[in-house]
Amino acid sequence: MLDKHSRWVRGLAGGACANLSLANLEGLDLAKVDLRWARLAGAKMARAHLAGARLAGADLFCVDLRNCDLRQADLSGSDLRGARLHSADCTGAQLRGADLREGTLVAPLDGRPLNLATMPRAPRLNVIPMPRHPGPDRDGPPPANRSPHRDRQMPAGVCSRTDLTSAGLRCADLTEADLTGCNLQNADLCHAVLTNTNLSDCRLCGADLTGADLVGTRFHNADLVGTRLSGCDFSRADLTGAHFTKLLDTLGLELQRVINNHERWIESGGGRGARADLDGADLNRVDLRNVNLSGATLRGASLVKALLAGTKLIMADMSGADLEGANLSGADLSGADLSYAKLINADLHDALLCPAQILDANGKPTGRIWATTLLGADLRHAHLAGTQLASANLSEANLEFADLDGADLTGARLPARLYQR
Repeated sequence: MLDKHSRWVRGLAGGACANLSLANLEGLDLAKVDLRWARLAGAKMARAHLAGARLAGADLFCVDLRNCDLRQADLSGSDLRGARLHSADCTGAQLRGADLREGTLVAPLDGRPLNLATMPRAPRLNVIPMPRHPGPDRDGPPPANRSPHRDRQMPAGVCSRTDLTSAGLRCADLTEADLTGCNLQNADLCHAVLTNTNLSDCRLCGADLTGADLVGTRFHNADLVGTRLSGCDFSRADLTGAHFTKLLDTLGLELQRVINNHERWIESGGGRGARADLDGADLNRVDLRNVNLSGATLRGASLVKALLAGTKLIMADMSGADLEGANLSGADLSGADLSYAKLINADLHDALLCPAQILDANGKPTGRIWATTLLGADLRHAHLAGTQLASANLSEANLEFADLDGADLTGARLPARLYQR
């Protein structure tokens, strides 16, 4: 197939465009392979070696590229809508004009259910044109007068957000690429070329943009809470509606006192300070990374898009809290009460939601445990890859399109109908 594709790319007789849609290519060594304009929609390519691969103009719609080696790969003009690039190494990759918006599957007109194999999807509207392939069966790129930043209404359907969480994009060229709505949490974009790149509505919590080229970069309504921006020149970037970190020292004095007293209460084993009572508190977009709020009460608190990566929330009461879009990656929520909490689009990858050991007054284990409860929690589109959910109570929880890849659900109480991506 690769030989025929090579001939097709060069316009030679006997060639044929490679169609590897939905193929299982996990872990294969495809370094420096030439798959320009190939059809790879929905393919499983996790952990594949694609260093130096030529994938310009390829159809990579909803492809699984997690943990791939894509160093120096050419992905310019490719369709990466809805792709999964979690922890992929794209150092020095060429992504000029690539389409990384959410992938939208449109319901067939005849009423049949959605089927990824048949790929009913919204058309690409905002791509940069690629050179026309010489082959006779190549449809060619869209007209050159289409802007990469033109806002167009997407057809109704099931949307899959492109996931670049923890991806390595150091020195990558993303000139005029469209990343509208991408998840770039904890991504490494150091010295990346983001000239005229569209990062509108992106989640960049914890991402590193040190030294990135931001000439003409569009950050409309982007979430820059906890983003490292050292050496960045925003003078020619568009920051309309962008959201930045609300640091702890910018909170009201009373809230600062409550949190500081709670940390003293934890450190002294209850001898000093006081347990934090933050019920109903407004902590939207606050940076509480690595803070110890174990045992705190946060019932009904608003923590929308809060940065809680690595935070200790052991046996905290967060029932009814609004954690929509919050970054809880690596957080310790052992034994926490998250019943009826809103966790839509929350990032909980590698978080601990397993049972907590109950200790006695001297801090020694009693042999009893307290399970984490997510009873009735709204986890739609939540990122739960690698999350420890052993023995968790997920009864009545909404897991529609949640990513549970690699999650530990041993002994967990699951909802009667389990939705997952």
